Amino acid sequence: MRRNEQANGTIAVEVEGLTKSFDGKVVVRNLSMRVVRGQIYGFLGPNGSGKTTTLRMLCGLLTPDSGRGVALGYDIRTQNEEIKRHVGYMTQRFSLYQDLSILENLEFVARVYGLSDPTREANIAIERLGLQGRERQLAGTLSGGWKQRLALGACILPKPELLLLDEPTAGVDPKARREFWAEIHKLAAEGMTVLVSTHYMDEAERCHEVAYIAYGELLAQGTIEGVIEGAHLRTWNVAGPDLQALAEKLVGTPGIDMVAPFGASLHVSGRDAAALDAAVAAFRDEPRLEWTLSAPSLEDVFIDLMSRSQDNFR
Repeated sequence: MRRNEQANGTIAVEVEGLTKSFDGKVVVRNLSMRVVRGQIYGFLGPNGSGKTTTLRMLCGLLTPDSGRGVALGYDIRTQNEEIKRHVGYMTQRFSLYQDLSILENLEFVARVYGLSDPTREANIAIERLGLQGRERQLAGTLSGGWKQRLALGACILPKPELLLLDEPTAGVDPKARREFWAEIHKLAAEGMTVLVSTHYMDEAERCHEVAYIAYGELLAQGTIEGVIEGAHLRTWNVAGPDLQALAEKLVGTPGIDMVAPFGASLHVSGRDAAALDAAVAAFRDEPRLEWTLSAPSLEDVFIDLMSRSQDNFR
């Protein structure tokens, strides 16, 4: 660990070799990562890949089987109670009281955290998150987007230094997702560190750095540009008629590592540029098809990573 960086406050989270198993299955294996304070750090990966388990270890709710780590200067093994006092954790499932109003829920949370003026703090959160006019509405009657805002308001009431969000926008409409992410960027600009798990590529691209976890193993991490560059993918974009039949011919061809539909075209990618070009050469003479080289997208990279991952629960 770089203890000097932990001491001067530039690093919010640093872990080495974290491993966690349940019922003999390794859910997180030898995970190492560093997150800079004020950074939005995205976790991506298929269901069951270990994202939630990782977040729960970082906030002190789970103890790793092996490995070590520090969050906000506290040891995640021995100082989990101290960590909990400085972390906001928004779970996948809405966990506030359905039969209390927005205001009552926030006042209750403020009292749990021992804030001096719960009503004032609740109203500040309501104003910040655009919940004015809904203060008396029961939480159970809110749509997914409004529940999301309420849950975020409850998480940030005690002004945590670290915010953990576990797939916070699943099932939420695009407008609500965009507004949610605008607020996350405001919080990061104010100095809060945010770790968020998501399945959405557009959300991943809003993060300062991302990590891709598949079935317990960290396969890639870094900036968006760095992750794409590190994948060493070459990608052809092909448009034309009967692309499904073309895709069936291309899948499994030596030199082609990924074939994926993107709107009205296909992305055909490979990690060996020469082998890929040789594989598609015969098809490029087809006059009805238009082939163009394109820069690989983040989604191309993640599809390729996932195709190479092995489901450890299968």
